[in-house]
Amino acid sequence: MQRRHLLLSTPALLAAPHLASAQGTWPNRPVKIINPYAPGGTSDIIVRPLAERLAARFGQPFVIENRAGAGGTVGTAAGAQSAPDGHTLLVSNTGPLAVAPSLFPNLTYDPTKAFAWIAMLGGAPIVCAVKGDGPLKTLPEYIAKAKTRAEEVSFGSSGVGSAGHLTGVLFGMETGTQLLHVPFRGASEAQQAVLSGQTTSLWDTSGANAAAIRAGSLRGLAVSSAERIAALPDVPTVKELGLPGVVSTNWFVVCAPAGTDPAVGARLATAIREILAEPASQERLVNVGVVSLGTPSPTEIAAFVAQEGARWGNVVRTAGVKPT
Repeated sequence: MQRRHLLLSTPALLAAPHLASAQGTWPNRPVKIINPYAPGGTSDIIVRPLAERLAARFGQPFVIENRAGAGGTVGTAAGAQSAPDGHTLLVSNTGPLAVAPSLFPNLTYDPTKAFAWIAMLGGAPIVCAVKGDGPLKTLPEYIAKAKTRAEEVSFGSSGVGSAGHLTGVLFGMETGTQLLHVPFRGASEAQQAVLSGQTTSLWDTSGANAAAIRAGSLRGLAVSSAERIAALPDVPTVKELGLPGVVSTNWFVVCAPAGTDPAVGARLATAIREILAEPASQERLVNVGVVSLGTPSPTEIAAFVAQEGARWGNVVRTAGVKPT
């Protein structure tokens, strides 16, 4: 499934002398940003305003292309296989980059070799949420039902191998429960499944669900961060409810196909860092529960992704998670 959204492509913007790129230099045509999830998820919430600001800064449209499927691996593979000319970027996260290599035996990309790392966008904890007017009010009630009537407790996520899926698996390991996982193509679909009664709950990124929880249509039972988050101050952490092993963050990075000119990556990294530091960006990210993970270098991002891959690979193997 593909959806394209053309940002800031008016003639007046493109003709602005102080924004126009010299002929033959990067970027000399629209830049595509592949988002491997359906619209409405946390990555979409982060990247759309960022794309607008990048377009204004570099004088070319930044086009978001949603390529959802297989827990984000379809779009991530497309990013890996794109030409390394600086005109295709990828915003990806924990699932396709750290979980998928251990989960999918026929994965067509190797995160340690396929990408040129550009910038860390931040991280968001996973939230466990149920229907706002449903019978389950607390995480202990949720656990009790999962232990006594497991067939009635299911959870949706953004797909097999997503951070939400694996956090739900980790929760099951820590509580001795076996929740039925129902994968979707993105956070918005998982949320609608809870609201319609198709699934009991969701384990998915807080950013895509914070507004619904604040509005009351969803009830947040717990978040997977080490501390409570400003976006959902009344939602306890899984850790404070007695499960310190269930701490996870769905992190988001911008990268490009391996072989992309490092100078292009450096320009992008500087621009992204400055845009994210703007007060409006900070306010928007805090409001959806996204926290800063610093400004690591490409080398540091590579080491972080490898470390996360080892961690989640262990969960996949220990729990015996299989692709469906």
